[in-house]
Amino acid sequence: MIGVITNPPEEAAIREFFELFKTPWEQYRSGLDYEVVICVGNAKLEGISARLLIIYAAEKTSFDEERQVQIQSRHNGLTCSFAEGHLPIFGRAVTFRHPGISFMANEDSHESIGFVDQYGAQIFARIGYDLPSEVNTLLTEGQPSVNGSTPTLDLHIANLRDLIVGCGIPLVEIPPLPDRFPFTVCLTHDVDHPSIRRHRLDHTIFGFLLRATAGSLINLARGRISLSKVMLNWSAAVRLPFVYIGLAKDFWNNFERYLEIDGDHPSTFYFIPFSDRAGDTPDGPAPRLRAARYDISHVSEKIPLLLSERCEVGLHGIDAWADTARGREEARRITEVSGVEELGVRTHWLFRKSDSMRLLDAAGFLYDSSVGYSDAVGFRAGTNQVFKPLDANRMLEVPLHIMDTALFYSARMDLSPAKAWVTLTPIFEGAARHGGVVTIDWHDRSIAPERLWEDFYVCLLKSLEQKGPWFATVTQVVGWFQRRRSAKFECAARQDGAMRVRVIVPRGSGLPPMRLRVYKPARDTQRTTFDTNPNYSFSDYCLDSDAETCLPLHREGLASCQ
Repeated sequence: MIGVITNPPEEAAIREFFELFKTPWEQYRSGLDYEVVICVGNAKLEGISARLLIIYAAEKTSFDEERQVQIQSRHNGLTCSFAEGHLPIFGRAVTFRHPGISFMANEDSHESIGFVDQYGAQIFARIGYDLPSEVNTLLTEGQPSVNGSTPTLDLHIANLRDLIVGCGIPLVEIPPLPDRFPFTVCLTHDVDHPSIRRHRLDHTIFGFLLRATAGSLINLARGRISLSKVMLNWSAAVRLPFVYIGLAKDFWNNFERYLEIDGDHPSTFYFIPFSDRAGDTPDGPAPRLRAARYDISHVSEKIPLLLSERCEVGLHGIDAWADTARGREEARRITEVSGVEELGVRTHWLFRKSDSMRLLDAAGFLYDSSVGYSDAVGFRAGTNQVFKPLDANRMLEVPLHIMDTALFYSARMDLSPAKAWVTLTPIFEGAARHGGVVTIDWHDRSIAPERLWEDFYVCLLKSLEQKGPWFATVTQVVGWFQRRRSAKFECAARQDGAMRVRVIVPRGSGLPPMRLRVYKPARDTQRTTFDTNPNYSFSDYCLDSDAETCLPLHREGLASCQ
């Protein structure tokens, strides 16, 4: 059991951190014995009984004075290196001059930002940044896109896990991994332009014609597309008048094609509730040209088809991010047409402001999936995990990691297919290493002329299928993470040199079971040295009902009992 000492303003961030790092913990209670005590900030540490004491603080503390820990330098943001990789720190940080074993260092100066030492029978670790502040930054503001390839929050969890097990203390965890699957994938489609026929000589049509004709030739010269795709785009431009008069197929209506491509993998479609409503931007009213030319009623005949194929319908919100009343109005419109009562939302253009999560939560949405980059790909919130925004009561956030327009638009990343593959590699590596979900957004018209990004999407799905993830709708993933969040640890009394940990699991929900992971340090747990590259093993157990596991405290051996 981990005991955590923190101040009230930091409790929300710490609680969410330990929902993501799902391991036994509680607010520190005086007089109890803990294997690990974590102190955040400058608190009094008298009378603490723990094998391992960890102090996170970006300032000099009374602990530093007592243990003669010297602050070497102060920083406002830095990158540190440790066994798991490179970890950006966005707030204040300090480095140390101390003879202990360093396990984290400033990447530029190589000064220690985290070290382990021993004081009597107790091991202590001093880490020179403010963990709640870092968690708060990632879950509210997010990290800049320059850090987007780094799963920063997941690395904070890995760093703490490595520290505990590296000090010889066994650990139990419910990782963000469905049993038998390496990670999860959500396929999503924002429905912005389901019919080119609804656009009559507006900016969308002029843009289409320009990109389909001259733009195709430019991309051919750049080596971005083949001659056959140039001909497809030119053919679409020529057919456009016949589309208008009904003699040619509307090539932007691609619901059936997406069902064919996605195959057995159910996907989530986000629909706009009102046509010709531009809405607001964070800087004021949006220009009229931003308004969609359709609403969900114009494609209502497609909804039963999608639902029959186990797909999901959600809201592509216009102003839900800015106003609770408008969010409820938009949700009602989607429900009226689709019949779906409980909805998730992804805001159009990924708009948000500081209190958007609170407003969306108050509007009654099950989840939001808007925390991502519009001009980049990667981990805006620093994680693959579904999390609860710090100012939400019920709603969960499913981060968005990959968006087609961010990859290929000339005004955004403007990548070739080959460079796009390289750019996506860290996202899949992060999921394979830390678990969680990869959320992909491929817009409705992106497989049609003039974008023609179908080939890349098909290859992306084939590559993912080879990795064996669980493909699920966003609502299914939210249900799985809600069940994980509801699981509770109960620690019975110590006996015979072991701690018996019981896990209380909600009843089955038809979703894949969780797994219980038990970490065993590589060496005798009585040692007081620290392994800077912990070589520990773990055992996984299917967790679909209440379970118990036994953790050794001062002896070899590890047992698990269901």
